[in-house]
Formats: sequence, C-alpha cells, structure tokens
Amino acid sequence: MGLLDKVVVTCALTGAIANKTQCPHIPYTADEIGEEAKRAYEAGASVVHIHAREEDGSPTIDVEAFRRIYKAVRSRSPVLINFSTGAIGVSREQRIAHIPALKPEIAALNMGTMNYAKYSQRRKDFVYALEFLNPIPDIIFYLETMKNSNVQPECECFDVGHLETVYPLIDMGVLKNFQVSCILGVVGAIQASARNLTYFSTRIPTGIPWQVIGVSMEQWMLCATALSLGGNIRVGLEDNFYLSKDLMAEGNGPLVEKAVRMARDIGREPASVEETRKLLKLDH
Repeated sequence: MGLLDKVVVTCALTGAIANKTQCPHIPYTADEIGEEAKRAYEAGASVVHIHAREEDGSPTIDVEAFRRIYKAVRSRSPVLINFSTGAIGVSREQRIAHIPALKPEIAALNMGTMNYAKYSQRRKDFVYALEFLNPIPDIIFYLETMKNSNVQPECECFDVGHLETVYPLIDMGVLKNFQVSCILGVVGAIQASARNLTYFSTRIPTGIPWQVIGVSMEQWMLCATALSLGGNIRVGLEDNFYLSKDLMAEGNGPLVEKAVRMARDIGREPASVEETRKLLKLDH
C-alpha cells in the first residue's frame, strides 16, 4: 500500500464548549487530556487537536495551561500536536502566545469572521450564538507568527468563502506550507452534506492536504465522503459524542476506532506519525 492510500486521522479531544454534564468523558485537566491523547493514538490517530481547559473545565488560552497539556501529551505518546488558536474577546497577541512558546507541529487558524451557533430543535432556541471575529489583518499576523515559529497552519474553513481567502494569502507569500480543514455543520456556516463537501474539495489548491471536520452525527457521513474523495478525517469529542444514534462513545478512543474501521473498509489505512509528517509536509 502506497503513501497516498494512507489517511491521516486527527482526534479533537476536548474543544472549548462541550462539558461533562453533556458528556462525562470530556477531558478537562492536563492529565485527562494526556490520557485521551494516548488512547486516540493507540486507536490509530496520528494527530490530536487540543483546546486548553482550566481544572473546572472552563476554556483558557493561558500559556501555562497549554504547557501543562503539552508535557502531559508528550510524556505519554509520540502523537503530533495541533493546538487551537480560537478565542473570543482577547487580543491577537494573547490568542496566539502559546504557539511561539511551545511550538507544536500544527496550529489551527480560523479563516473568517462568522456567526458561530448551535440550534436545538427540541428547545426551539439556540444553545449558543457567538460572534467569532477573524479579520484578515489578524489572520496575517497569526500566519507570520506561525511561520516564525516553524509551526504549520491548519486553515479552518467553515464556509467556501473562508477557503477562497487562502488564494490572495498565497499570492502575497504569507501562506506557503499549510493544510486545509473543511468544517461543515455549524449554524452560521455551510450545511453538512456530501454534495457541499464535494464542492468544497474542488476549491482546495492543488497539492494541499485537507481533512473534513463534521459537527454532530453528520460527522460519519462526512468522513465517508472525505475518505472516498481522498481526504483526511477528524473525529473526537469536540465535534461529536456519538458512535451511532443514542450510543455515546466512552472517550475519544472508540471514535477513532470507528474512523479507522471506516477507512479500512474502503482500502485505506491510518497513517503513522512518520507517514503523517510526510503527507502533511510538516518537515518542509
């Protein structure tokens, strides 16, 4: 099996919004996150995407919180680390301070300003509705910081317009070695459907690695689509708690196990850490 038949499986361990009341398996502490990263790695993930939490589960961008998590993950497995830079209501300097301080392999970079919401049909109300600000001058600042830190940007695109932003940034020379995430299913962004992901994938620059991120149970349909299109996939408790309707995963490991089974069912194998470095061009 050649390298191009391999699939990079990323696991988003915790997120910033979900809590233990909704899912008791959400990790909060550095040790909990480290253990979940190890389980995800052992199940077949080669990358873990991480938001920092305080001990009580509240989100934080504190550099020392990220440092504790970094050490807890590194001490348990060789899995590659992707740190979030998403935050609301803080300066751009605060928002990215942990990246030059810790230099993970990858850092997530949101590519556009948007309404970011979740709606409950049962409650007939929004679970949350936030304004997520990512102006282009800030995106350029984050890209320059990542480049100076030798950290690869993961360009998170919640809509096709976000993806189109990469083209002028490439032309300017500020965006070179990067990967793209197509995120579907957030209210305020593109709807989760196989048709939408297929079009999304046609707008990714030639030769740039990409993955799908699906929100809620649509994650599995979108993973199947991405696997068929040759893309990479992300699963994890940040995005979805359930293996199937009414069957909650007991941690991130079972979600990765299902993703790996799906890949193998169509003849693709999960990439190892070293294979992932090559596929994502992390050493360029």
